[in-house]
Amino acid sequence: MTSPTTSDQDTTAAAPTHKLGPSYFKLFGASTISNLGDGIGLIAYPWLASAVTRNPILIAMVGVVQRLPWLVFTLPIGVVTDRYDRRTLMVWSNVARTVITVAVAFAVLGRQGVLPGPDVVSDSSIPIATDTILYLVILLATLCMGTFEVLYDNSAQTFMPSIVHADQLERANGRMWSTEMIANTFVGPPLGAVLVAVSFSLPFFADATTFAVSAALIALIPRALRDPAVDVVERKPWRAELSEGFRWLWGHELLRPMAIILGVLNAIGMMTFAALVLFAQEVLDTGPTAFAILMTGGAVGGVIGGWTAASVARRIGTGPSLWLVLITSGVATFTVGLMSWWPAVWLLFAIEVGVGTLWNVITVSLRQSIIPDHLLGRVNSVYRFFAWGMMPIGSLLGGVIVVVTEYFTTRELALRMPWLIGGVAYFVLFLFARPKLTTAKIEKARSSAVDRKIVAG
Repeated sequence: MTSPTTSDQDTTAAAPTHKLGPSYFKLFGASTISNLGDGIGLIAYPWLASAVTRNPILIAMVGVVQRLPWLVFTLPIGVVTDRYDRRTLMVWSNVARTVITVAVAFAVLGRQGVLPGPDVVSDSSIPIATDTILYLVILLATLCMGTFEVLYDNSAQTFMPSIVHADQLERANGRMWSTEMIANTFVGPPLGAVLVAVSFSLPFFADATTFAVSAALIALIPRALRDPAVDVVERKPWRAELSEGFRWLWGHELLRPMAIILGVLNAIGMMTFAALVLFAQEVLDTGPTAFAILMTGGAVGGVIGGWTAASVARRIGTGPSLWLVLITSGVATFTVGLMSWWPAVWLLFAIEVGVGTLWNVITVSLRQSIIPDHLLGRVNSVYRFFAWGMMPIGSLLGGVIVVVTEYFTTRELALRMPWLIGGVAYFVLFLFARPKLTTAKIEKARSSAVDRKIVAG
């Protein structure tokens, strides 16, 4: 891997016009294809889980174990991505996910005879899993997939600055986010619904194929002439390197509150989505096809948001852009909790995700610009420890809210309650975030990073 000022084999970073080069487009293609598989999984995993159990806690546990690696493994993986070749780590992460998904596909294939059809919604009074073995397979596979997702995502984000010039990071990230959104929530879910209707196991075989193709594309990216992750001969102990990354982020006046705010934001999001499949089936009255269409709402907004985020941020300022995300999320989430017609929820998902893409494009590009390259993996991992580590907590909280509320009121109101609570929580978070995330503070952080790079030579 090379730094942004060192020539890669395709001269992406050093080109005077700073164009996005072949290495970027290989990574772009790999990410798009794997996100297509993820989109298929958006339908396959929750629908499979809902065929096995109707218990909100057990449904939420799938989301908990999927995000648990972000809480448990993020920090040590940050050291790994600073020590080893990031391109190689991405390849092997996707190879591992291919193997795991194939194993799930065969497990589902072997149990299909005891599962209800995909259009059958089980009785909501069933308190436990009807197929314990398959439920445990889902949990174990989801935990392993989440672990390799942590490794892949942290490697990919720290790899991007080595193949894209700093002044192109927002453009590169914006294009990738929008295209990933198309594959993940616009193309993948409808395809997943079609595959589920044919066979419960078929979408998992398709998902495994996308990971395999993604791994092959990343393997085609030329090896860099210099890799900051592996060119240091003498290394500090792991604990010392972790501490160095933690101290850097915790001492940064912008990234510290940004990580904490994003953690709470993500926890609220996972709280609302913990029992989404049950909310969609029982309150919005969707089948697998309607559920797939519902999930495409975010894609439409994400595409628009991904391609326009950079210009919107320039027009209204990066600080107000982040405030807009929190305000819009609050309004959309609370309103979803009042809805009973899924097309209206589709529109709200489109609005919320479209505006939410602003956060991703601005903050990811910001981190890639201001964190020193030799610390990028560790600081990113600490940032994500706060930002993503809250997700399993949010998922579990969402399931608990539904179960507890159901004791005192109707099942329908219980399924609505996480959305209503989440909407209010977003507004409280906005009041906390507004003075901490301002355009002036963001630009100061960028200029300070540029000054450090100039001094470093």
